[in-house]
Amino acid sequence: MNLERIKPHFPWLTLLALALLVGIANPSFLVPSSLLSLVADIVPLFIMALGMTFAIYIGGIDLSVQQLANMVTVIATVYLAQFGASVAVICILAGLLFGAVSGYVTNRLYVPSFVSTLAMGFIALSVAKYLSGQRALYMDATLRDANFGWMFGNTAGVPHELVIAVFLLALAWFLQKKTTFGRALKAIGSGEPAAVASGLNVVRVKVLAFAVSGAFAAIAGLMFSVKLSGGDANLANGFLLLAIVAVLVGGTPLTGGVGGVINTAVGTLIVMVIRAAMVYVEISATQQQMIFGVVLIIAIALTIDRSKMQIVK
Repeated sequence: MNLERIKPHFPWLTLLALALLVGIANPSFLVPSSLLSLVADIVPLFIMALGMTFAIYIGGIDLSVQQLANMVTVIATVYLAQFGASVAVICILAGLLFGAVSGYVTNRLYVPSFVSTLAMGFIALSVAKYLSGQRALYMDATLRDANFGWMFGNTAGVPHELVIAVFLLALAWFLQKKTTFGRALKAIGSGEPAAVASGLNVVRVKVLAFAVSGAFAAIAGLMFSVKLSGGDANLANGFLLLAIVAVLVGGTPLTGGVGGVINTAVGTLIVMVIRAAMVYVEISATQQQMIFGVVLIIAIALTIDRSKMQIVK
């Protein structure tokens, strides 16, 4: 069998194989209620990875998403009493703005995306520390429940977090597959010089891609804040690596052009299963990060398009 023909199906096959292995080792893992709970628990991570997919899909990367989420947890906590539910709009606009600036710096000032987004992440971290006074903040429980309590309820046993995740996945899929923006993203990721030659406004599209990434990171931060009832400049720490792993393991390579948001959904589920397996065998949090680092290296090695990295002599 041609390996290249089955390569696009590796994420699904990996997910099924891992789920079966964990299910055999721990039968309670496959209980529907347990699975729903595990999936609901990773929704903020999934939303963060979903937004990052747009940056990676064009051959870039967004290293600011973790710090943007941290900043938004503080913004939501500090301004909830003043703006009520409208604070969500402020949070998303903040993420959109930071992402757009990252895209502008990358594509107008020609700073590599890993540098520009890392720098914007440090700026977001500074904003979070300034607004929080470098301390953990706590939300007023009454205000939180009145404005955002619906986010973490359930209907007919289905957590509302999953409904939010499915809605955002559908929105991201629509942007990727059914709009000129999405087609432009694919063209840029597949070959930027050809996209430029075809007359695409590459800079505008790439700035929008980073803006979308920032907006989704902000939504993830808002969910972190509401779920944990507070804000902190370190609240989402540890999720950057997992978000990158989710995108790459799902089959969207750093070289861009293939994969997409559905792949990221599969990749996030793979991350969930791996985490569940490590918890089951009592692997410490520090060792988990090490394992995900190894998984990241393997994912890059398996998915990257080396033809785009060949040096022209």
